Amino acid sequence: MGATGYGYYRTTIFLSMFVGYAMYYFNRKTFSFVMPSMMNEIELDKEDLGLITSSQTLAYAISKFISGVLSDKISARWLFSIGLFIVGSINVLFSWSSSVAVFTILWFLNGLGQGFGWPPCGKVLRKWFEPSQFGTWWAILSSSMNLAGGLGPLVTTILLQYYGWRTIFAMSGIICVAIGVLCVMFVKNEPSEVGLPNIEPGAKKDKGAKEGASNNESTLKEFLLSPYLWVLSLGYLVVFGVKIACTDWGQLFLIQEKGQSVLMGSSYMSALEVGGLLGSLAAGYFSDKAVAQRGLGIYGNPRHGLLLSMMAGMYVSMYLFRVTITAESPKEDPLWVIALHPVSELTGLSEKEIWILTLGAAFGFSSYGPIALFGVIASESAPSNFCGTSHAVVALMANVGAFLAGLPFSTVAKRYNWDTAFWVAEVTCAVTTVCFFLIRNMRTRMGRMAKKMD
Repeated sequence: MGATGYGYYRTTIFLSMFVGYAMYYFNRKTFSFVMPSMMNEIELDKEDLGLITSSQTLAYAISKFISGVLSDKISARWLFSIGLFIVGSINVLFSWSSSVAVFTILWFLNGLGQGFGWPPCGKVLRKWFEPSQFGTWWAILSSSMNLAGGLGPLVTTILLQYYGWRTIFAMSGIICVAIGVLCVMFVKNEPSEVGLPNIEPGAKKDKGAKEGASNNESTLKEFLLSPYLWVLSLGYLVVFGVKIACTDWGQLFLIQEKGQSVLMGSSYMSALEVGGLLGSLAAGYFSDKAVAQRGLGIYGNPRHGLLLSMMAGMYVSMYLFRVTITAESPKEDPLWVIALHPVSELTGLSEKEIWILTLGAAFGFSSYGPIALFGVIASESAPSNFCGTSHAVVALMANVGAFLAGLPFSTVAKRYNWDTAFWVAEVTCAVTTVCFFLIRNMRTRMGRMAKKMD
């Protein structure tokens, strides 16, 4: 039954995790999707919104770190499914609430449940798919959040015409719980659970027998003192924080300061997520190609070239978004308006609308690619006995960035304006990209294993 058995289980397991993680993400972003509608019913200022979103990202950072460290010790299937149940239940409770304090507490609990999502996915992927395909399947699975993020704003905007935001919260929560039940049934931790040989190649085990001493001798202290671990962590912090700032606040920025409609704001968010889906897939596929051609050495990483290109793309798309989109119509059409005129006639959209959607897609493509790459690089650069911990550490720092994109970012917007807040994010992204370019050839292997290979 060999190949047929693997094919069936890989398909059902991957589809279950794909749909499950899409529900994780939709229920993580439900508050952002319905934010304009909630503000019409409940008085919420920018700092209230920032407090609520930051409470979730703080809890998510804590939970994902703990989940990452423990993911090798407990059942991935149950961890993933329990998280869906928690997140869905919290969203139902959120729909019954009306105060900022309760919203903040519940969104914090939502964040705790969210942390149970990705670490089990990474564990199951490593058990069911060949290591040479790891980056590609990682990227495909992570694109589930782009699908949810792309369809989410549009679906939510349509539903808000017929239902209130409370109904949408309750509906999404109930569906999330139901998907959690299905994941318990269909996700399997590893091939041996269903009578199939595990994927881990014998070559790796043989190699482990020779290098076992060096791997086992790589202590937690040695691993944590690896400079590259913290370079990755700081880069991930900035990239993820900037991405969260744009997804959480980009809609309000367009509506409140750029004079765009609510529909245009949600369309921008959808374009961003569609671009992100393509960016994740491209990052996984082309970086795997680079690894296949050059191999993984001690210094530098074949994935760095694509990583740097995409980070530079983030800066350029943010700059153009902030500078070229204005509430007033210019006296003379800029070059980009003239260039988009044929497309406008073809689609029926205005040149400005097409430009906004294009920039959204460009930013999504450029930001989700690095997010996928940081996780893959962290896992493959660590000693084998700290792969899970490596991803947990960089993910923790990423969520520190997400926390900074909440209340601190909204406070800057309140004290000054959205334009200034986005300028700060833009400059931070540019400086980080330059720093990453300067250290692109540093030692990338972590722990004592890297020292033994000199």
